[in-house]
Amino acid sequence: MMNSTMKTKINNEIGTLEEHDVALEELLGLNSSEIIVYNDDVNTFDHVIGTLVEVCEHHPHQAEQCAIIIHHNGKCGVKTGSYKELEPKCSKLLSAGLNAEIV
Repeated sequence: MMNSTMKTKINNEIGTLEEHDVALEELLGLNSSEIIVYNDDVNTFDHVIGTLVEVCEHHPHQAEQCAIIIHHNGKCGVKTGSYKELEPKCSKLLSAGLNAEIV
């Protein structure tokens, strides 16, 4: 029969292994998510570009290219990373009036 100290130690080791698995998946890109921004009839090119520069830390040229892709294709993946990393960025994009989601 296991005592409580042994159970605690085993649970701690399992938790550590799970954390390492998540970190490894993120490192290998297996747990990667992406912010998609969708076209709309409201936002100007300048607003989309400025928002991508500010929120996603794009270079202005990169943001301009994304805005063109959004306009012509209806959507564009603008940032990849872990869901935890992307969630606040997506919230800022939504607050700025852009139509975005994490996939």
